[in-house]
Amino acid sequence: MDSANPSSEVAHDFSPLLKVHKDGKVERLMGTDIVPPSLDPKTNVDSKDVVYSPEHNLSARLYLPKNTNQNQKLPLLVYFHGGGFFIETAFSPTYHNYLNDLVSEANIIAVSVDYRRAPEHPLPIAYEDSWDAVKWVASHVDRNGPEDWLNRNADFQRVFYSGDSAGANIAHHMAIRNGREFIDGFNVVGIVLIHPYFWGVEPVGSEPTDVKIRAGTEKFWLFACPSTSGLDDPWVNPCADGSSLANLGCAKVLVFAAEKDFLCPRGWFYYEKLKESGWGGHVEIVESKGEQHVFHLFNPTCENAGSMLKKICSFFNQDKP
Repeated sequence: MDSANPSSEVAHDFSPLLKVHKDGKVERLMGTDIVPPSLDPKTNVDSKDVVYSPEHNLSARLYLPKNTNQNQKLPLLVYFHGGGFFIETAFSPTYHNYLNDLVSEANIIAVSVDYRRAPEHPLPIAYEDSWDAVKWVASHVDRNGPEDWLNRNADFQRVFYSGDSAGANIAHHMAIRNGREFIDGFNVVGIVLIHPYFWGVEPVGSEPTDVKIRAGTEKFWLFACPSTSGLDDPWVNPCADGSSLANLGCAKVLVFAAEKDFLCPRGWFYYEKLKESGWGGHVEIVESKGEQHVFHLFNPTCENAGSMLKKICSFFNQDKP
């Protein structure tokens, strides 16, 4: 710390993700690298960045698999990156590499959404940005939107949402909003929630009961969403009393949990509550034994990551006409 400069003092320390200084400066400690869109030599997947919100200068990265002919219609994935609502972008090497592999393996077209992050832009801003991105994607259903790849190759009757961690939280809420705000010609078949960032006041399953751990998790959430009603706010606890799980606007859900992830019990709780909610769709959960939170992003060649990728690809393609 620079004792001659009090503003350099740290006001909030969320290491290893970020620190916020007393002068308001946000110091992100990871997830800051970016890579340009490109034709990936390994997968032959092409990518490009497009602006979906000129008002806020927000872009998404589009991915198109190799050998896609002009009239070929592919399942469409809208993907939301993780990072606790604080770090990472749609343009980081972590997500760029993951989407290249997923798009190639599943033979889908994908839109990876960049959204404004806390704390500079506290929640629910990320949800509003994400919904703006969904509406931008849906503006192509009549084949006369601003982006040719979507006009030509997206099958708007086979739309999927997915994300990891905080991005899985966003994917869930986008499907909830789809249930409330019908978009004509835009059929969300399913969502894939990878190690979803959900929480609550009361511990569930084998969740940590230590007061200090739970207080730290609460502080993290409150910093991302200062206007929240608390840990049973539906934004972070979709299973809280009065929640709208039954109104989920899709036909099927695939949840992934990791055995050594402290969010694992919450993923199982979501799965059970969704089954009990009266929602008319099909939900499945897969737990990766011996694995940590978002292991597939950091060790994509391991056996469990390969199994996860194959399961997701099957989920996207099993209802092909």
